[in-house]
Amino acid sequence: MPAPAHLDPRLLRSFLAVAEELHFTRAAARLYVAQQALSRDIRRLERELGVDLFVRTTRQVTLTDDGERLLPYARRALQAQDELLAAFGQARPLLVDLNSPGLNTGRRVLLRARELAPEHELMARYESGLTYAAGELIAGRLDATFGRFAGLDPALRAGLDHQPVRYEPMAVVLPEDHRLAGLAEVPLAALAGESVYAGAGNPRTPEWTDLAGRLFEGRGIRIAPPMPLAIGEEEFQRIMAKTRHPVLAVRDFPPMPASVVRPLVDPVPLSPVSLVWRRRLSHPALDALRRAAAQVSADEGWLRRPPEGWLPADDEDVMTTG
Repeated sequence: MPAPAHLDPRLLRSFLAVAEELHFTRAAARLYVAQQALSRDIRRLERELGVDLFVRTTRQVTLTDDGERLLPYARRALQAQDELLAAFGQARPLLVDLNSPGLNTGRRVLLRARELAPEHELMARYESGLTYAAGELIAGRLDATFGRFAGLDPALRAGLDHQPVRYEPMAVVLPEDHRLAGLAEVPLAALAGESVYAGAGNPRTPEWTDLAGRLFEGRGIRIAPPMPLAIGEEEFQRIMAKTRHPVLAVRDFPPMPASVVRPLVDPVPLSPVSLVWRRRLSHPALDALRRAAAQVSADEGWLRRPPEGWLPADDEDVMTTG
């Protein structure tokens, strides 16, 4: 069969979603279309190309050899279309991961970006963890996120760019009847002998667990063993009440019932936060997001490192070299 003279980009987007999800229901949800409509698009694309792109069984979906061959071409074609639309002010929404609801660094940058570029749509997402979000960036399912860039695997960092935003002071979340809850600030030495939860075992956040391990080393503080991943405030509160472990957090961690947030001091540990995006991403709203990050950071003095602050040397290198 001769090659078609024209391919609808929508068909390529449908193909790419299924190829990356390997699941028609998830791909349809990602594209906000009915699964039946998505299946029709895939069948139409297969007819136009004269090949089968997927092997479908009741248990799984896999790419055929022709599907694997099409995949890099589809990605390049859609990236070119996004760049063309962006150049003429018709960009798709920019998907910005804020990590978790209630955290303020990314949220404040996003709000400022919306003020700077009201003609563009910037959509918030919540992926809970830079390592997981970085994979989503590279796959094209997210456009930007926030987190500790130095903590990423070098293979992930190679496909990303970043802009330092903040040295965020860290804190500890304590049950309200914990022995340290009555303190206005908690010296690190006071946590000696404690097991502090820092995301151990969570595959989305190894960069946070690594930072905690460096902070606790030589101070007699243990990282609490893995526990079930708590999604949502109620589950977090329930697991915390059950284990009674202090939780390593940042100072603007949202207040929760039956717990208190206390700043850590002597020294003040810092969580280095960068704006992170996919390398070579072209989108006018990304430009607004970067300007917003620079403005809010300057307004708030977020990149002025306190003299009593603690930060690993490699994080300092990444934050100062940009």
